[in-house]
Amino acid sequence: AHSFNDERESDHHPWYAKPSLLNTQLEGWLSQAQSTISPARAIIAPHAGYSYCGACAAHAYKQIDPSVTRRVFILGPSHHVPLSRCALSSAEVYKTPLYDLRIDQNVYADLWKTGMFERMSLQTDEDEHSIEMHLPYTAKAMESHKDELSIVPVLVGALSESKEQDYGKLLSRYLADPSNLFIISSDFCHWGQRFRYTYYDEAQGEIHRSIEHLDKMVNTF
Repeated sequence: AHSFNDERESDHHPWYAKPSLLNTQLEGWLSQAQSTISPARAIIAPHAGYSYCGACAAHAYKQIDPSVTRRVFILGPSHHVPLSRCALSSAEVYKTPLYDLRIDQNVYADLWKTGMFERMSLQTDEDEHSIEMHLPYTAKAMESHKDELSIVPVLVGALSESKEQDYGKLLSRYLADPSNLFIISSDFCHWGQRFRYTYYDEAQGEIHRSIEHLDKMVNTF
């Protein structure tokens, strides 16, 4: 079976720690979060390095009930390749430092038959972090029922409004099943010229203060 291994680290900015420390970190963050609306049917969680967002993500993952969840859809935006549709992985297994996650080939086959999806190359899969960052957290949150778990990773391109509606209708039939959980991978904001987004509220003072305020505005919604 094809797989990709998501245990990679850079020398200076690892996405997350090595297996033993990673497990301890995830347990610590989850223990500090409160379960308020469990079982969640869908969560929105960030895909930055865990040193930046691990504690924040725990508040979303704490709402998962592994006793009722059997399949996890992970929808992540494409950062590395231009994509006007959605794409499916070429792998059958995603390896995490905790344990391997099996991609649901039955659901993949049904999605592929619609003609609405492209296939990611393994290189694209390995280069893209928006799905990868949710794999260890998914594995940890579902650890008690890992043998009953499958995942459905979907890479999401820059969709038109009509395509958003088409994919929404397609995926709604899966969302209607209470054994399916949806994870929506997101950022707070991508600020900078390369993202063509340089909003600056001068009333906040220096630019970095304006960016911090912009991120924290989500707490008001």
